Amino acid sequence: MEEIVSTEQAPLSIDVTLPREDVALVTVKGFLDVDTGTELHHHLANQMHHGRRHLLLDLSAVPFMDSSGINIILKAYKETRRVEGSVRLIDPAPAVQRILDLTGVSLTVPSAKSLDEALAETGDATDRP
Repeated sequence: MEEIVSTEQAPLSIDVTLPREDVALVTVKGFLDVDTGTELHHHLANQMHHGRRHLLLDLSAVPFMDSSGINIILKAYKETRRVEGSVRLIDPAPAVQRILDLTGVSLTVPSAKSLDEALAETGDATDRP
């Protein structure tokens, strides 16, 4: 009897909502890796194209992220900084937080425990000259 082994991971699910006109909340669920990262990159670029300067990435339902995810986050950070915007991560899953800490990304891109906390911090960022 032949055993069938699935190499397919949980598909990436991305939901975008707009808590404020210039803020996009991007909720990511599933594995964020080389196979799925392009989809997230397109969503973030689309939000920037439509004038959202602040990107909030909810990573609480991302059990795994590789260097592709890190690169997408850093690229979004760089792009938002050019338009005086920001990127904030919301409640990264423990495995993802560990990757962010080990790579130093958590020193550059701030995290918040909740959407309310991230919005409050984003509000502070928009008040600066």
